[in-house]
Amino acid sequence: MANVLILMSDEHTFRVASPYGHARVETPNMARLAAHGVVYDAAYCPSPLCAPSRSSFMAGLPVHRTHVYNNCTVRQLDWPTYGAALAGTGVHSVHIGKTDVYAGWERLGFSEVLLPGDRAAPGDTNFCRDPLAVRTDGPERANGYGARAGAFVHDVKVVDAAVGWLDSAAARSGRPWSLTVNVVAPHFPHYATPELWEKYAGDGDLPTHGPKAASANHPYARDLRRHFQTAAFSETHIRGLRQGYLAGVDFVDRQLGRLLDALERTGQREETVVVYTSDHGEMLGTFGMWWKCSMYEGSVRIPLIVAGPGFAVGARVDTPVTLLDLQASIFRATGTPRPADWWGAPLQDVRPGDGARVAFSEYHGHGTRSGSFMIRRGPWKLLYHMAAAHQLFNVVDDPDELDDRLAAEPEIAAELEGELRRRCSPEWENRRAHELEREQCELLSRLPA
Repeated sequence: MANVLILMSDEHTFRVASPYGHARVETPNMARLAAHGVVYDAAYCPSPLCAPSRSSFMAGLPVHRTHVYNNCTVRQLDWPTYGAALAGTGVHSVHIGKTDVYAGWERLGFSEVLLPGDRAAPGDTNFCRDPLAVRTDGPERANGYGARAGAFVHDVKVVDAAVGWLDSAAARSGRPWSLTVNVVAPHFPHYATPELWEKYAGDGDLPTHGPKAASANHPYARDLRRHFQTAAFSETHIRGLRQGYLAGVDFVDRQLGRLLDALERTGQREETVVVYTSDHGEMLGTFGMWWKCSMYEGSVRIPLIVAGPGFAVGARVDTPVTLLDLQASIFRATGTPRPADWWGAPLQDVRPGDGARVAFSEYHGHGTRSGSFMIRRGPWKLLYHMAAAHQLFNVVDDPDELDDRLAAEPEIAAELEGELRRRCSPEWENRRAHELEREQCELLSRLPA
């Protein structure tokens, strides 16, 4: 049996990390982890939005089963958690930092929760999709970058707590443990400490593909630009935001290094599975789009690097996987049973080149007029939109998703739609998501002004 340590960042696209080929950002600790483990080249989040993705990971269920569709907290739910399931079988489960799931931290059932970060009630209230809500803070978000002395203060405290736990409690626990450490970086706004801001001076470039690309003019892409008012972003803003993002990723890498050093210092490295990942990605201005909420690769695809007992050394896996597979891996590593109805299969069993394996994601949150579902199998990726034309991409031959192959490859699109329908009825789940959204609106209307 092994221990499991997971560092989960927030809003880190797979594209900005040296193990995934980024040339400028410095992530030596992600490279260090990759050299001793496995880089997953086709890893996806359950939903490209914070609370739905994190809730899915917490509960072992897809979004249409958890019913956490957006970042509004007016409804609290009561799903079992992996922390409680592990604790019930004798594994010491620890959660540090951001929670942002369907219930408050005190109800999650971990053996320990340190520095919890629940979203303040009622959470995000700009989730209406019919009519589409439009945020008014576009200009403010456009200016959300630059040097700030205290840019990462809270995240440093979170990792301080994790290092302290590894230095003391972990070595004395006498039983397997799981430790999930959550930092907010590189989530927007993209402020950085002066040292890191200056380190990437001049590296704030422009996206290769902007709002004139064909994929930028899909109705859902236009919805998101309107929702976030990103037309307010000038070239100066874009460069500044992208510079700050590089600095944020560099910071996260340094925190991973601190955790790896703590494991080695305490003699626990060889008996611990170590994971670096994120809850979702970031579009970073591609197609004129920012943050997440899209099924395009920058938003829905994430870094996932795993090393330790049960994992190959210096390997890459191109088979599609998701955070639910990562959650299943915790149970495999610690040698404990997992609830039979939870989704996902252990990464330890996933092999490269499995052309039949499917990754599934869905989105029902703010910024688009209706829901979307994603199916990735082999090189093909179907985006099944409930109120706009579907899209089909070969993301191996066309990694930037510029060539929609839906009309040219109807048989492949039909096969992937069949995979989708084996998992859920998109019509039914989309209808239910809209119904529960209306219930949330009704609950919000009853709150004091």
